[in-house]
Amino acid sequence: MLTFLVLIAIALVRTRDLFACVMLTGIYSLVSASFFVLMDAVDVAFTEAAVGAGIATLLMLATLTLTGRFEKRQMQQPRMALAVVTVTGTLLLFGIVDMPPFGDPNAPAQEHVAPHYLEDSLEEVGVPNVVTSVLASYRGYDTFGETLVIFTAGVAVLALLGLNRRHYPTRALSMRHFPILGVVGKLLIPPIMLFALYVQFHGDFGPGGGFQAGVIFAAAVILYAMVFGLDQAMALFPTTAFRILAACGVLLYGGVGLVSLAQGRAFLDYRALAEEALVGQHIGILLVELGVGITVASVMILIFFTFSGRIDKETE
Repeated sequence: MLTFLVLIAIALVRTRDLFACVMLTGIYSLVSASFFVLMDAVDVAFTEAAVGAGIATLLMLATLTLTGRFEKRQMQQPRMALAVVTVTGTLLLFGIVDMPPFGDPNAPAQEHVAPHYLEDSLEEVGVPNVVTSVLASYRGYDTFGETLVIFTAGVAVLALLGLNRRHYPTRALSMRHFPILGVVGKLLIPPIMLFALYVQFHGDFGPGGGFQAGVIFAAAVILYAMVFGLDQAMALFPTTAFRILAACGVLLYGGVGLVSLAQGRAFLDYRALAEEALVGQHIGILLVELGVGITVASVMILIFFTFSGRIDKETE
């Protein structure tokens, strides 16, 4: 698999066909997800498959409708790019000098933090999935910051590209004239949305959670837009509603922390949500993961609609 990844990377560098680059990037992410599964990092593999091979590929395909398919050679600056890569690589190598070797069993993370999570998380949090315990409980404040970053990214995209309230939906994304795609889309979209709900509310017991569920749900909406047309998708899924939902997801996450503060406990201390500590942990994780899922799905859909709907009048 590592050899296959290297070959895909070389093909990405060599090709000038941007559509082929997008497809190869999706294949690279899918192979990486398979590699993570072999390394028993199922949650990471889930995220890589949903984001890298799924939503990122769709967003890049939408971008190609605005940029063209082939790379323009006269715009290349290989010397400048090589200098930037060299400086960045040097800084990264300098930054990892003091880090322990990869896989070192005597590394501090392996001797202190990891054993505590693996041995005591079920008793302290009551969630079988250790990854969910770490992300939503032990480092819930950090995950809240990541949710804010996603929300900020959506706001930035809307501020930069969504200033014009009027949209000119591109016909390049519409595949409504292909009946086979329409039938397949109608068959696939409902199960994808149902699977997103399963991932959302089953993340405590298996791979998944709010982030993966939000990306999967957004992929279903984007697939609908690509099959049946962007104008019809925007009529069925109003952008105003997603703007509100993106903020509501962040407010839901932060509201759980405010409730904890109001009960005299630390921010995002879920034990304040119920008399029994484990019950409070379950309620808190459920609410914050729901907030993450709502924000991620809304921001991804908004980014796709904003990119795909930005077409100059001259192209109409």
